[in-house]
Amino acid sequence: MNYIEIDVRGLSCPEPVMITMDAMDANKGKSLRVICDEAHTKANIEAMLKHNKHTFETTRTAEGYEIVFQA
Repeated sequence: MNYIEIDVRGLSCPEPVMITMDAMDANKGKSLRVICDEAHTKANIEAMLKHNKHTFETTRTAEGYEIVFQA
């Protein structure tokens, strides 16, 4: 599957959440993959996705975390 990749590693909240929201708005209906390196960033993005009723899958990777969902 082809994903639009959003790399928010090294960024501080709320910037990763805002970047993810902008990508969702710009890519409605497409599959997105967010790559982050901090547990609190992962939790904040997941909370935003839950709030907006998006289904997602989070995977632990060597670089941190990967969150995949449909925009």
